[in-house]
Amino acid sequence: MLYKIFHLTKFQYTEPVTESVMEIKMQPRTDILQKCLQFSLSLKPFTHYFVFEDRHGNLIQHFDIPKKHTQLEIKTESVVEVFQTVELPETVEFGLWNEIDKLTFHEDFWEFTQPSHFSKPTESLIALLKELKIERNSDALTVLKQINRTLFEHFEYSQAATDVDSPIDEAISKKSGVCQDFANIMIALVRELKIPCRYVSGYLFHRDDDRSHLAQDATHAWVEAFLPEIGWIGFDPTNNLICEERHIRVAVGRDYSDVPPTRGIFKGNADSELSVAVRGTTAESGEMESKKEFSATSIFIKNSFQI
Repeated sequence: MLYKIFHLTKFQYTEPVTESVMEIKMQPRTDILQKCLQFSLSLKPFTHYFVFEDRHGNLIQHFDIPKKHTQLEIKTESVVEVFQTVELPETVEFGLWNEIDKLTFHEDFWEFTQPSHFSKPTESLIALLKELKIERNSDALTVLKQINRTLFEHFEYSQAATDVDSPIDEAISKKSGVCQDFANIMIALVRELKIPCRYVSGYLFHRDDDRSHLAQDATHAWVEAFLPEIGWIGFDPTNNLICEERHIRVAVGRDYSDVPPTRGIFKGNADSELSVAVRGTTAESGEMESKKEFSATSIFIKNSFQI
């Protein structure tokens, strides 16, 4: 499936700022699951940027605007081909748990089995683990599907429940949150079983016939768990989905702290308001059609990113 994605981010400052330094993670990945065919970045005020790759294979654009401005506009356009996913088996051998245990000491998977900033075994998380009866009582794939489904059923999707920097305990106590919370909680639960698990940021293309909980964020988040003999498998606990061609991957990391779309600072005594809008389009037979648009979101940030 071919997708064209338009992503607009605006920072509006209450007073002129004298410099903005920022890095963005908005370029879709190219790997065995998908290929980014085109990517363009437009900045206003205009400035040059450079690109580098982090240790997880994410492409990052870094820029500096060293002049006075009251607004920063970041506009990206991407064309991505997402390949058809291989159908998963219903179950795997129970003995695969022995192979999973070996991954804890593997250099490629060790950090995805350890606690991280947002995904760690707090008291609330351990209590949730026991409440949901999550344990190695079946084969690994069945247990992962159970966690994915149980979080979907146990938590309510609510944009007002948490903030972007809220710890998982807040969503657990309220039994509600957004896709970021669903993903961070699932990662922590899965890692308690010693299965490597990572955070994925990206986009979910919405269909008119969807019956699941649909996130209304401008971007989406889910997880990938690694099973020997199969590889990385995408799970979307917000919508109780096994990830498929509608999931467009941008960046991966240990949790949300590794993959925010924007991260930066500015010089000035000002507050800022962030607004985001995304529009996605599919392509059939080489022609773009079926336009879908997510709702824009606005966040008032008081004295944030200030130096």
